[in-house]
Amino acid sequence: MLENAKLYDKDFDATANRSWAATTVIDGKTYVAGLFWQPLQNRDDPYTEIDETAESILEGADLFALKPGKVVQFGVCSSSDGYRKGMNSLAVSVATSFADKSSFVAVFKVDNGWWYCCVRNDIILSDGDMLFLKEEDAKEQFMSMMTVPDWGYRIAPAEWGIEDTKAMDLSAILENGIRAKLQKVKALRGIKLYAIVAVSAVIGFWVLSSFVVDVLFAPKKQPVIVAPVRPKIIKPVVVEEKPIIKPWETLKNPEEILLYCYRDAMNMVKIMPPGWKIGGINCSDSGATVSWNRQVGRISWVDQALNESGMKFAARSISTDGGTLIASTSYSPQTIKSPPAYTDIELKNIINDLFQSLDLSISLSDQQETVQVPAANPNDPPKTIIYKQVGFSFTVNQNPMTWMDVLTKFSGLVINSIKYDTDSGSWSYEGVIYVL
Repeated sequence: MLENAKLYDKDFDATANRSWAATTVIDGKTYVAGLFWQPLQNRDDPYTEIDETAESILEGADLFALKPGKVVQFGVCSSSDGYRKGMNSLAVSVATSFADKSSFVAVFKVDNGWWYCCVRNDIILSDGDMLFLKEEDAKEQFMSMMTVPDWGYRIAPAEWGIEDTKAMDLSAILENGIRAKLQKVKALRGIKLYAIVAVSAVIGFWVLSSFVVDVLFAPKKQPVIVAPVRPKIIKPVVVEEKPIIKPWETLKNPEEILLYCYRDAMNMVKIMPPGWKIGGINCSDSGATVSWNRQVGRISWVDQALNESGMKFAARSISTDGGTLIASTSYSPQTIKSPPAYTDIELKNIINDLFQSLDLSISLSDQQETVQVPAANPNDPPKTIIYKQVGFSFTVNQNPMTWMDVLTKFSGLVINSIKYDTDSGSWSYEGVIYVL
């Protein structure tokens, strides 16, 4: 979704003006937008986690803001893009103002553009904090999320005239929100700062006391006695092993995968090229793929229908006989830590009991993931680590939004694929869950 959110240098028009802005001024106060948000895993030592992951999330990131709430998040940005320490995060102020609504999608007209904000279950989505300079970009992003149900608020400018939306005063909303200022990623703070101050004080006292003792109480010089030099004992070098990153520490957020899949699928079925029939829709953790099969139509007709759909397709291809067109979208779910909570037997019993209560069938299987970890000593063979999983697959008539609360209750969840049969209206889900 970063490509869609226009965060890259290539996303400039012919006049070298980028299509998004970093800051806006509301009631005389400067707010920042366009941060890339991630859930915070280590609440006991948040600054260490932010420091370690900021650069890997966004190249050059040196500033961050924290969002409190049920799900604590941190958003990162780079001062090279115009962000400055001490500026307030617009997304945090609005998200905390709507404490009674954990999910909302909104666009507000501001002085220099249209600010788009999308929060789902108290999580600011990775592309849910963007200040667009062009109205059509903001409207397109907003409409792409309108197909998703169960929003607490749908907020849009009144002049757009979109059904089931309301216009709200952004200034009034900000009065009730929390102020979260941008901070330096590498700044000294908390325990580290106190430790450095304490160590500096001890060193300063030691230097001063040593000076006083040497100058005022220096003993008389004694004959120099040269002691024999003991042979130096060379200790063997101990190579420290790097901590092993377990696969469930960097899982793609299954909640966002379910949401993005449903959104793209509902937008795809609305595309009806004359003389072409839509096929199945397949979702992975990085995008959705759909096909159309020719009946009596022409390639130019289906191509035009896709161009006018308002969707952004990452790729398209046409079969050599011209009878099938395949198109795909892309999205980038946030990564989360989601360690396993059950043994394989416990998990299978829980899932089977759940599906029996719903009078539904599910297929479960024992699986494993084998990982080769390099040894600390390059001369030693790599270590083999096996992580146990329970695989699952089931087909139902309910969409991903209906199954979101059921599936995401299992920690260690990985969504491998979601398939939508456009003829029968059924959804097939496949994935694995890590176990102890």
